[in-house]
Amino acid sequence: MAYRVLGRAGPAQPRRARRLLFAFTLSLSCTYLCYSLLCCCDDLGQSRLLGAPRCLRGHGAGGQKLLPKSRPCDPPGPTPSAPGAPSAATAAAAAPAPRLPAANHSGSAKMGTKRLPQALIVGVKKGGTRAVLEFIRVHPDVRALGTEPHFFDRNYGRGLDWYRSLMPRTLESQITLEKTPSYFVTQEAPRRIFNMSRDTKLIVVVRNPVTRAISDYTQTLSKKPDIPTFEGLSFRNRTLGQVDVSWNAIRIGMYALHLESWLQYFPLAQIHFVSGERLITDPAGEMGRVQDFLGIKRFITDKHFYFNKTKGFPCLRKTESSLLPRCLGKSKGRTHVQIDPEVIDQLREFYRPYNIKFYETVGQDFRWE
Repeated sequence: MAYRVLGRAGPAQPRRARRLLFAFTLSLSCTYLCYSLLCCCDDLGQSRLLGAPRCLRGHGAGGQKLLPKSRPCDPPGPTPSAPGAPSAATAAAAAPAPRLPAANHSGSAKMGTKRLPQALIVGVKKGGTRAVLEFIRVHPDVRALGTEPHFFDRNYGRGLDWYRSLMPRTLESQITLEKTPSYFVTQEAPRRIFNMSRDTKLIVVVRNPVTRAISDYTQTLSKKPDIPTFEGLSFRNRTLGQVDVSWNAIRIGMYALHLESWLQYFPLAQIHFVSGERLITDPAGEMGRVQDFLGIKRFITDKHFYFNKTKGFPCLRKTESSLLPRCLGKSKGRTHVQIDPEVIDQLREFYRPYNIKFYETVGQDFRWE
């Protein structure tokens, strides 16, 4: 119909036709544009024109992958908030923190923590320190290092962290303990232990110094059969009765001399002396006093021991955790070499003043004379 109207138009027909065609084309373009805007988003969201934009995001925003031939409705960045609505930062701050899965501490609690020792068996060599260590390890409140770390005499330069790493794991209720008998005769050991902890409890197992020296020599002889005789090493001049105090086997037994260094740093109440002789004849009694000193219950009693006639010292009976009785190794309880009785008498006279001074200092008579 419009065509007939245009047909009857005069000279203005081409101009009016162009105007109508332009208007028609513009209308179609607008319609197409609106349709495109309405369909720019997929079925996961509505058009921005409808007021609730929810457009596809890439991997970095929302985790959704952008579909082919599609585009995000918003550039990356924070979405403007509606007037009066809380900002994203405010909403995040107000939201409760995500609840993390509860940590399971039961395993670590059972395993415990590696701690520096609260107690040390510091001496003396061949006095019975290994027996005390093995006996006290039966106690459930004590965890002890089985080997001798020699930290305060040979390995001090490695540091306390290294020392701690060697220790067994313990619970809060347990005591960590280690044994290195050479500490007692090491000049620097008292100061170094004091610097670690002035509250450290010290255990010293002592034995008749003459018997101890013979036992020390017997052990060395088993490793070095070509060493001189015991008599030759003990004296600088046997005729004059001059004992060679530079020989370590002799010097260790001068207990009063070594104790002076320890008393410069620790009170006598923090040092417990175990009798090596009574440890053989009355192990339960000696270990009872050790337990009292450590402040733990008397768990180790007579029922834990039996006397091994072959070895000549007590062994641990089998327990629920041990199917067999436990005795010290074959290196313990060796038969001592035979020593001239006159040599023994000379050494007894040499040690007598040191022993008396030791008895007086510690307030205990060990009856070695």
